[in-house]
Amino acid sequence: MKKKSLILFLGMLFFGNVLSYSETVTIPGIQDNIAAALRSGNSKVLATYFSSTIEISLPTKEGTFSKVQSELIMKDFFSKNPPSSFVIDQKGSSSGGALFMIGTYKSNNKSYKTYILLKPFENQMLIQQIQIESE
Repeated sequence: MKKKSLILFLGMLFFGNVLSYSETVTIPGIQDNIAAALRSGNSKVLATYFSSTIEISLPTKEGTFSKVQSELIMKDFFSKNPPSSFVIDQKGSSSGGALFMIGTYKSNNKSYKTYILLKPFENQMLIQQIQIESE
């Protein structure tokens, strides 16, 4: 009986470890890191959180773009609209594991409402969508 219990325990331990490795790894503070990249207008740092394709909606450009294209698009946006501030107004998560953040991006005298959606992919959270619209 003890041998069966030991085998059952070891089996549960093994499968529990396998399942825990398949869970998505969420980087603590990922939303704050993204906010810092927006605050500084750093497209290179922001791009480290991009998925292989990103849906982008800006006042002057809209579509689905590759990671490389998205970085260039954001670099162009930041150069034309240099940040004076970025504040997270709301952030949270869904039951499906997605993270979202809503914030206000300010540049000179303009204010933009910013929406960012992150979804789990291959054990990491990646930006799937960026939406920046004039207020």
